[in-house]
Amino acid sequence: MNEKYLVCGIGLCLSALSVGMQPAIALPPPEDIPEEILRNEIITDARSPLNGQPLTAEEYAELRAKLEEGAFPPELSPTLRHLIFMLQIRQLINSVSPVPLF
Repeated sequence: MNEKYLVCGIGLCLSALSVGMQPAIALPPPEDIPEEILRNEIITDARSPLNGQPLTAEEYAELRAKLEEGAFPPELSPTLRHLIFMLQIRQLINSVSPVPLF
């Protein structure tokens, strides 16, 4: 009875090894260029982030530069700044606590 299991086990191991040693047939040849590289194209037109109007690449770059120059956050009133701080504290407590408290 044990010989039957031993022979069966050895047969399973050998078949598993022989399956693992087969070459990878599903892989593409190494000289094949991936589709992602072939699909790349140069974008020459864009849309304005402000109003969605079509822009050329040059106009878009100029607009982005202008927007990044004035990238200072707006001044907020102390009351609004305190409210935002309290909301962030509430979010922190709710993310740590297993039961939502607020």
